Amino acid sequence: MRKLILATVAAVFMMAPAAALADEPIVIKFSHVVAADTPKGKGALKFKELAEKYTNGKVKVEVYPNSSLYKDKEEIEALQLGSVQMLAPSTSKFAPLGVKEFEALDLPWLFKDDETYAKAMKGPVGQYLFKKLEVKGITGLAYWDNGFHMMSANRPLIKPADFQGLKIRISGSKIADQYFRNLGSIPQIMAFSEVYSALQTGVVDGCENTPSNYLTQKFYEVQKDITVSYHAHLQYAVIVNSKFWSGLPPDIRSELEKAMAEATDYTNSIARKENEDALAAIKASGKTTLHYLTDDDRKAWQTAMQPTYKWAKGRVGQEVLDLISKELDVKMN
Repeated sequence: MRKLILATVAAVFMMAPAAALADEPIVIKFSHVVAADTPKGKGALKFKELAEKYTNGKVKVEVYPNSSLYKDKEEIEALQLGSVQMLAPSTSKFAPLGVKEFEALDLPWLFKDDETYAKAMKGPVGQYLFKKLEVKGITGLAYWDNGFHMMSANRPLIKPADFQGLKIRISGSKIADQYFRNLGSIPQIMAFSEVYSALQTGVVDGCENTPSNYLTQKFYEVQKDITVSYHAHLQYAVIVNSKFWSGLPPDIRSELEKAMAEATDYTNSIARKENEDALAAIKASGKTTLHYLTDDDRKAWQTAMQPTYKWAKGRVGQEVLDLISKELDVKMN
């Protein structure tokens, strides 16, 4: 029944470009799962502002934050059916479509800094991955940065042994599943909207996420300890329904591409500052204790997680690993 409803709604919106003749604006529903005051949330609002400005109101962008339109498990299906036109999911969300190569971006300690990440996604790595989505009826427009993950629990996570037996929430990435298993913990797949309650009630013991998400989702209020580990990166892919996108008038699409390029520059430029400010706010709250890894601690984490790289070959394929290895100058085994 849900698929039937989605398909019915889709039929209306898939006709939107052709139907938007004189005064009727083209509606773009832009759904995402995080708060409006995160880097992604602000990026979505910036795109709305610029898209409506550059098209002189011929396009209306409706932004739905915090899974208010679709849960994160449903939104990609909704995009493919055409009942929503634009999303910005974390890149690990494409594996259920059969596009597992994106999960290579979840490898721990892959990007040494924000500049390394940005260069990779603007270059052959990002282009290669977007190409993989085309056969799924999805067009990739941009990659949005949200920085590096921290770890939290109700006990300090300093040594690999500290993870033993903990139930850790993950978004669904099999790469993340693997490196947490290598640490001795028990990964639990869970929708983003359910994490706060699960941490509060003990359904899961901890999670990984960026400072801005810890702050806006108030995860720090229900976790006694946070380790500023920055062990893995979180990035989003801004995507659209290909049929909808290709059906837009060329002049409208051109202005939307301009708006997206500027919104992407804006989003990626604020991501680092937003995370720095969020971390400072978390520290100032006094509700959790922040821990920092020494060089020896970091090496111990890296050693414990290293087998994930060898395991990843069977998950994401050698081709994408070779490309990443070449572009980032990292060893995969």
